[in-house]
Parts: sequence; structure tokens; C-alpha cells
Amino acid sequence: MLEINNITKTFGNYRALNDVTLHIRQGKVFGLLGPNGAGKSTLIRIVNHIIRPDSGELFFNGHPMTDADVVQIGYLPEERGLYKKMKVGEQAIYLARLKGLDKATAEKRLHQWFDRLEIDGWWNRKVEELSKGMQQKVQFVVTVLHEPQLLIFDEPFSGFDPVNADILKREMLRLKEQGTTIIFSTHNMPSAEELCDEIALINHSEVVLSGSLSDIKAQHQGQDLDRIFIETVTALK
Repeated sequence: MLEINNITKTFGNYRALNDVTLHIRQGKVFGLLGPNGAGKSTLIRIVNHIIRPDSGELFFNGHPMTDADVVQIGYLPEERGLYKKMKVGEQAIYLARLKGLDKATAEKRLHQWFDRLEIDGWWNRKVEELSKGMQQKVQFVVTVLHEPQLLIFDEPFSGFDPVNADILKREMLRLKEQGTTIIFSTHNMPSAEELCDEIALINHSEVVLSGSLSDIKAQHQGQDLDRIFIETVTALK
């Protein structure tokens, strides 16, 4: 569904990505893993057309990716941000309309999602009245509401207690079962092992390990992903 071919990006003398190639299949959860500063966030911004690569190509559903394709992406960044003084329902409808939904459709879907996540009672509350976890639930809903073909979640469980993190994991897997493709960027190896079909490990701007999770675990005698991550990064030093 998404082909990332030979992407390179520099900022001054700093090379954030070096000849990165990844192919992400439709209907899979793809784990984008790596330590801080590895280049994950830069790659996500390039896919979202927030910044442009110095070289390389992106293909979306078999054609060169354009700005028009970005509407088919739902992006939940690690650094969240909602308008604190706006009411939850009012803000959610506003953000949904920016994604092309009409008001009636947005309101109907929002109530369905809010009911699923047991947050419908927050509709008329101001965002500043909600806990960080509650705000993140709202942002999760806004991210998936326009039913994009590709979802990108950057550390989606940050700030969640285990119960609510588990609720979001189940929703991610349900979206996958419906055919949605998901890129899941995280430092949390147990969550990646639980959710991902395929992974790529980026370290110092380069892909150093990629493939199906089952194949990678088999190649490493069934070790857990934490140990594989540590051994791979350590071997490169």
C-alpha cells in the first residue's frame, strides 16, 4: 500500500534518514521501531507531506504519492494538541470537517465512537476539564473518524493506564481486521510484539532490521523483541 523508496533527508550537516526503503502492506500493523533520534519522526513527517525528502520516492496504492493522498491518512502525533477552551464535541466536529466530513456524518460517527469508548458524557465539557488520558481518547477518535486507508500512531499509549491502553489496542486490531493499514511507532517493545505483523528497526538514520515479526523472532531463536532490539543496536556500535 505504501512504498518508501531510498528516502534521504538532511538538516544542515545532520543526516536524519539515509537511503531508507520500506514496503508496507495493506491491512497489516507495521511497527516502526528505534531509539530516540533514530529518524522515525522525520520519516513519519515525510509520509504526511509535512516535510519533503532530499531524495527518494513515495508510492501510495501503486502511484506516486501526492498531496491529495494525504486525506487518506489519519495521523496521531506523539505531541498531542487540542484547543483547551473548546468543548469536546464542538472541537471534534471541527477537526472532522477539516478531513472532509459533513457535519451530520461527523456527528453521527462521533457519537458512535464516543459510545464505544464510553466517553459520550464528555460531549459538552471543555477539553481543559479532561485528564490527559481522556484528551488522548478524544484525539484517537478524531484521528480515525474519517475512516482513512492508512493510520499512523506515534506512541499512542503514552499517558494511558493499562486498562485504557488495552481498550485502544483492541480498537487498533479491530480497525486492522476491517482492512485498515496501520503504522505503529513506539519504544514499547512488548506492545509492538503484541500488535505488529511486520517491523522495521531504524538506528542512526538507517534501517538495520526489517521483515515479518514471526520470521525475525524465528531467526533469533524465539527471543522477545526487547532482547532482539538490544542485541541489534549493540552490535552496530
